[in-house]
Amino acid sequence: MDFTPVTHILGRLITVVGLFMFPSAIVDAYDGGQSGLVFLIVGSLTMVIGAFISLATSGERSKGLTVRQSFLLTTGAWTILPIFGAAPFIFGAPQLDFVNAYFEAVSGMTTTGATIMTGIEYLPRGVLLWRGILQWLGGLGIVIVAMIFLPAMRVGGMQFFLTEGFDTLGKILPRALDIAKSLLYVYILLTVVAALAYIAFGMSTFEGIVHAFTTISTGGFSTSDASFARYSGPLEYVSSFLMILASLPFIRFVQLTRGSVVPLYRDIQVRAYLRWIFFSFSAIAIYHWFTSTDPLETVIRESLFNLVTLFSGTGFVSVDITTWGAFPLAVAMIVGVVGGCTGSTACSAKVFRWLVVLESIKAQIRRIHYPNVVSNPRLDGKPLNRGVIDSVGSFFTLFFLTLGITAVLLSLTGLSNETALTAAWTSVANIGPAYGPDVGPSGAMDGFPAAAKWIMIFGMLAGRLEILSVFVLFTASFWRE
Repeated sequence: MDFTPVTHILGRLITVVGLFMFPSAIVDAYDGGQSGLVFLIVGSLTMVIGAFISLATSGERSKGLTVRQSFLLTTGAWTILPIFGAAPFIFGAPQLDFVNAYFEAVSGMTTTGATIMTGIEYLPRGVLLWRGILQWLGGLGIVIVAMIFLPAMRVGGMQFFLTEGFDTLGKILPRALDIAKSLLYVYILLTVVAALAYIAFGMSTFEGIVHAFTTISTGGFSTSDASFARYSGPLEYVSSFLMILASLPFIRFVQLTRGSVVPLYRDIQVRAYLRWIFFSFSAIAIYHWFTSTDPLETVIRESLFNLVTLFSGTGFVSVDITTWGAFPLAVAMIVGVVGGCTGSTACSAKVFRWLVVLESIKAQIRRIHYPNVVSNPRLDGKPLNRGVIDSVGSFFTLFFLTLGITAVLLSLTGLSNETALTAAWTSVANIGPAYGPDVGPSGAMDGFPAAAKWIMIFGMLAGRLEILSVFVLFTASFWRE
């Protein structure tokens, strides 16, 4: 396999990561902190390394990527870039060791939102901004990968969106680069809207910007240990709305900016996602209303926010839902593995795949009732071919197998069964929070054994890259010419 085209692109991406360290350097320099110099030096060195790699392979820039190279690039990017993203955490505040720094950076770039940091509100503002930027970059990257790379790689049934990504927009956006640019514009627009909304409803300018980064990326890093508990009130409604927007297909927003509202309205994923949010929210709210003494408005607000944050995989926390009882926690675990829409920054299995499974089950039931009638599953008016159904089936098999094995391995590191299960759930589904006696009071996982952190790192990477993209690299046939 020719690695030079992959290396060239990785070099350019490393340069971008270094460039994005400078805003943190400026913020810390303005505050008079020591971390500003660290960000300046690390950012400069990162850009030099990335530029050197890129220039050394510049002869490969005009070459396209093969499917195998695409697999290698996606996994390589989310594995290598966090190494550079972790450097400021090592050499500056909070001066973490490599395992913890890499865990934090991977959690950021995969938009998982799990953290090992405590006393977050006391960290330099540049560090807080960098955590937000890591998630923002990771969220943008996964949208582009989901719309351009995964369909061509035929991962997890994503070939269903080959037509969606390249033909639905027709002559307006005929090339992948044009699609990527349009997605970037929409992503930036949503981030600006989120920041302005947060500031308008009471956050400081800095908090609004950081939370805009981590909301639109559905990442969940906050500026304090309390996460969203310190913003209880109208901001929970604002954030809920923004998280829902961020977990809808971004290609629909591109079409919306082009003046076409119908595709967003008719999208079967969007309708199913909003419907499932409503049903699960109603169930939790009713249960919470009858089992607590909280006012109705508080029940509605907290139920909505804490459900949407798990559904979208953002991972913000405003209350400890484990105190609500077993039923809300069970619903939360279920919606966590459902996830948001394909083509968004949301994580987990995605609504699309669940719809494919449901349609396949319906078709099979119809065949049992009417064996002489041809009944082929369809989704959003399009026939589901056998390749898509098989890919989705393979994805779910490997997804839940990975989740189960991860939970077992985590329990073998000494974590309690509850902690091991929820830590596997939060890492493989890229959700953020975990529950159990081994989790710190602020939700931090700093007390986990080093082995558990490495297991979660692998789970976060595998989950974010749709499982199959990572595991295919461990097959001998992938490396054969």
